[in-house]
Amino acid sequence: MPSHTSQPSLLEGSVAAHLRRLALPMVWGILATMSFNVVDTYFVAQLGDGPLAAMSFTFPVVMVINALAIGLGAGMSSVVARAYGAGDMQRVRRLVTDATVLAILIALVVSIAGLLTIEPLFRLLGAEERLLPLITDYMVPWYVGAVFAVVPMVALSALRGIGNSSVTGRIMLGVALFNLILDPLLIFGLLGFPRLELQGAALATVISRGVSFFVAMYILARREHLLAMPTANWAVLKDSWSSLLHIGLPAIATNVIIPMSGGVVVALVAAHGADAVAGLGIALRIEPLALIVFYALSSVVGPFMGQNAGAGKLQRLDETVLVLTRFCLVFGVVLGLLLWLVGGPIAGLFSDSPQVLDVATAYLYLVPFSYAGYGFVMSANAAFNGLGHPLPATMISFLRVLGVYLPLAWLGNQIWGISGLFLATLLSNLVLGLVAWWWLRKHLRQYAKDAPAALG
Repeated sequence: MPSHTSQPSLLEGSVAAHLRRLALPMVWGILATMSFNVVDTYFVAQLGDGPLAAMSFTFPVVMVINALAIGLGAGMSSVVARAYGAGDMQRVRRLVTDATVLAILIALVVSIAGLLTIEPLFRLLGAEERLLPLITDYMVPWYVGAVFAVVPMVALSALRGIGNSSVTGRIMLGVALFNLILDPLLIFGLLGFPRLELQGAALATVISRGVSFFVAMYILARREHLLAMPTANWAVLKDSWSSLLHIGLPAIATNVIIPMSGGVVVALVAAHGADAVAGLGIALRIEPLALIVFYALSSVVGPFMGQNAGAGKLQRLDETVLVLTRFCLVFGVVLGLLLWLVGGPIAGLFSDSPQVLDVATAYLYLVPFSYAGYGFVMSANAAFNGLGHPLPATMISFLRVLGVYLPLAWLGNQIWGISGLFLATLLSNLVLGLVAWWWLRKHLRQYAKDAPAALG
């Protein structure tokens, strides 16, 4: 087992205790990161329904970029965890360095492509002409600072790969608190700052994430010594990038398909008016906070599975699935009941428009009862990525969206309107939760038979 770190070994001891220890710091870190959206929504809502609707249109696009970073991070944590579990620190450093370089290059491409396509893209999503200037105000700073959104998320995945989630959680929390301070200053022009309104919300996010970029680079290089000298040797880069993208590309597809489907739903909801889009935007910013524990758990399942697979601890993989199943069922039911009771009052914190609140509460009263299924899908996908076999995760996500969700969403919208869209979400989460549970158990049985080849 690895002996080059002060982190407790993930290869021995209680599986549930390790997952709890790893996930708890990430709960606070991801909660803080998700608060970016909620804090921005709260302050922008004070500017009126127009800016709120404009920012709601940006949500699927921002989520696609975040999904890109999450996918690359999944590749990073998977390859690092398996190399670390096998005790190969030289390869760990090479992978971390080369993956960080790749993330920077990809972020630059995103910036250029995004800046060139703002108006046609959001017209395609159904944005009204009057909202396009507001959307541009928000997205230009966001695209310019894309490197600060992508690179820290990828770089800090290396820390989770070696079993250190506490530093990552603290960085995420600190950056979110900084954003909370900057938001009102830049949006409303307080304390001598210029009043930038919607553009100020974007700038606050970019500046805060810029801080995380420099902190992440310092920790990787100086404290954890996980960075080597960058190389221009194509053979070395190709090896590292191929290993990363073997997991990262399917993981990107897995994460991108969800916000892309969200863009289709926004377009469907847009036919019901700007108030409906604003209401959906409120619900879609509250939902990630409700799912925060599932996000935190899935962020550490992959590295946990990867380290134990790299060390040949296959029995612990089966035990992990059992722990995940029990937790997702119990916690999912609790979430559904909680949001059924308080979803309406929470939505009321963001708007006092009856039309906006009707849509937000309709979502929050129904969809959370499927979170048990969705939570297990997230953990199962992370487990597949951690094992170095990302295609099942990709297929599950595509099946959930293209095979179940979008057809049901279209049909539900035709028959029951917006409520039909939300019913489609509930059904697709539950069905694919069962599929993910069955597939992961089947995969682990086969993985145990093929262990020598898999570890090779």
